[in-house]
Amino acid sequence: MHVERTFTVSRSIEDVFDYLSDFENTNNWDPGTVQTTRTSGDGGLGTTYDNTSEFMGRKTELKYETIGFDRPTFFSARGKNKTATATDSLTFTRDGDRTQIHYRADFQFHGLVRFIAPLVVKPKLDSLADETVEQIKTVLESSS
Repeated sequence: MHVERTFTVSRSIEDVFDYLSDFENTNNWDPGTVQTTRTSGDGGLGTTYDNTSEFMGRKTELKYETIGFDRPTFFSARGKNKTATATDSLTFTRDGDRTQIHYRADFQFHGLVRFIAPLVVKPKLDSLADETVEQIKTVLESSS
């Protein structure tokens, strides 16, 4: 199951990539994130993060790793725990002095959750994706 959105912000592609590829910044732009802390690496491929998120009233811990890093056009991180694997992928395209962002979040649920997720989780993920886009726009455009 996945959600994806494409939108444009009034910031340079380099600024947008640098900000969003530092996954600790999810503390500011991801409404579901409670806390993200870098645990190893320099921000590039293989960098790891501990993430605590809250979704549908429940807190969950995920271990993320940067699995895609091609400055300034692509970033991807994969988070795992016993019930889910989440992969966030962001593609950046220069649009004059603006940047188009294509955001995709893929979710694989494990165990019994995989049976109920399409019915219960998917609508909530769509709503969270919309909130995430608005928060990214707010954070990036207020600091320009």
